Parts: sequence; C-alpha cells; structure tokens
Amino acid sequence: MPIEEIKNIVDYGIIGLLAFLSFITFWFAIERVLYYRSIKVDNYSNKTALELDLSKRLATIASIGSNAPYIGLLGTVLAIILTFYIIGDKQDTINPGEIMKHLALALKATAAGLVVAIPATVLYNALLTKVDTLLAKWEIAQDEK
Repeated sequence: MPIEEIKNIVDYGIIGLLAFLSFITFWFAIERVLYYRSIKVDNYSNKTALELDLSKRLATIASIGSNAPYIGLLGTVLAIILTFYIIGDKQDTINPGEIMKHLALALKATAAGLVVAIPATVLYNALLTKVDTLLAKWEIAQDEK
C-alpha cells in the first residue's frame, strides 16, 4: 500500500468518520433537547413507556462517546505504521521533517477522537440527567393523583 494511500485513510477515512460521528452526536442531542422541552409527563400513564420515549437515541450518543477515542487510536496506529515504514524504506536518507509530519498526523487522529468523545460524553450525561428529572416529575405527578 503506497504511503499516500495510508495518509489518505487517516486524513479522510478516520478523521472523516469522526467528523460524521460528531455530526450525528450533535444532531441527536439537539433532537433530544427539543423533545424534552415539548414532552408532557402527565400524558403518560405508564412509567416504562415514558422511559422508552425519553431514552431514544441516548445509547447512540453514549456509544459514540465511548468509541471515538478508539477510532482516533486506530488512526494513530496507522500513522505510526506509516512513519515506521518511511523510516525503514529510506534508511540512508531519513528526512526529519517528513517523520515529524507523519507523527503530527498520528497526533491529529488522536486529538480528533478526543474532540468527538468528550462532547459526546458530556452531552450524554446532561441528557441522562434530564431524563432522570423528567422521570422524577412523572413520579411526583403520579403521587399527586
């Protein structure tokens, strides 16, 4: 596999996938916030039905938050392999600038994974707190009836 192909896999494949996952995370989070604002817990007579409606898409956000660092790590490993390949291929004329560019590519993949994972995890926890609050409001409403 040519060096440029591995670089493109890391740049466009791994980082592109992480950008897509970030978009999905924010899309789902916005949808959930809007849904939580509009929900009327009094309309539910069954707590399980309410929980099912409240928890939709949360597992996806949690999965993205927990797996994005591993996707970034995959990009890091591929870029490090690329760097070692370059070092091994050009033993007599190693250009330190070329090595640094590929190591920077590896760090870019790691950073991209964290940039996706941290907000996804924060959003998941915030949304889960809102779910717990809405469930508590439902229980209070049931006790008052």
